[in-house]
Amino acid sequence: MSEDMNEPVTLSSLVAASATPAPMRPAIMVVAFEGWNDAGDAASSALKTIKAATGAVKVAGIGDDDYYDYQFSRPQVRRNAAGKRVIKWPTTRIYRASLPDSPVDLLLVRGVEPTYRWKAFITEILTRAEEENVQGVMALGSLLADVPHTRPIQASISSDDPKVREALGAGQATYEGPTGILGVLAQFSEAAGLPTLSIWSAVPHYVAQPPSPKAELALLHRVEELFPLTLDLHELTEDALAWERGVNALATGDADVAAYVQQLEQAQDETELPEATGEAIAREFERYLKRRHRHGAAGSHEEHEPPEGQDPATGGPETPQSPDTPDTPRTPGTPD
Repeated sequence: MSEDMNEPVTLSSLVAASATPAPMRPAIMVVAFEGWNDAGDAASSALKTIKAATGAVKVAGIGDDDYYDYQFSRPQVRRNAAGKRVIKWPTTRIYRASLPDSPVDLLLVRGVEPTYRWKAFITEILTRAEEENVQGVMALGSLLADVPHTRPIQASISSDDPKVREALGAGQATYEGPTGILGVLAQFSEAAGLPTLSIWSAVPHYVAQPPSPKAELALLHRVEELFPLTLDLHELTEDALAWERGVNALATGDADVAAYVQQLEQAQDETELPEATGEAIAREFERYLKRRHRHGAAGSHEEHEPPEGQDPATGGPETPQSPDTPDTPRTPGTPD
């Protein structure tokens, strides 16, 4: 924990402390892509929630035809407010948001994982990031994993930057194998000297179809911890509980699925027994102090209770070491 109990270390404070003076406020770039790194649409949905909550304004878009195979990432036909049919093309959009209680702004990047020219695509994003005075990068991802839907979902954080790991208690990614666009972005960002952090949530592989509100909720709780940002997650919490009840009903109707879920529960419970440690308790106490400090600054002392069934000390199951494991093939949609 930080030495100043009233001002715990966050990614925002860490970036602000090392930012060089510039005409534009420093920003942290938060990125999510539909496709391989977005099981259950949890990561892209989380970024959409952040965008809506912060009132982020579009500042740029990344060219479409240079990067997408439209037979794979198919355009979508929609009707606009006037009832006219329009085509929405897969693309990547960049938004900027100001956080009143933060020393840094947010630059939100939400799009569809490109098909072609990944190096050029990432270079274009980082060029725009430099123009927006980005001083740090946070990537959001979700993956399919052997976890039970009945247990809290944990969003794990990792970084290859030793200073980030030490300051925020992040782990070091150990995965080796095929990677998605987030893995490429992380490497290019680190090479550019930007502190980079990844957050991954696990989606039960037997309920891979989107949406996955429980995994999205886990990501957003982590985001709240790492920024002076308080999101209204009451509706999403209700969605997560309803989702779990729905999956429960499906599982109880199939003896094989029910037995498999029970097996996953037992394996996870046995793995997590040692988690009630002093370190876990200290981590939750720091999380409490962050919430209290933010509400105190806003003149409100209301505390947000963790969702029903969530262990506030651990946050849920440990995310597997393969954050770039592909989800089931699907046709990516078009970001807002």
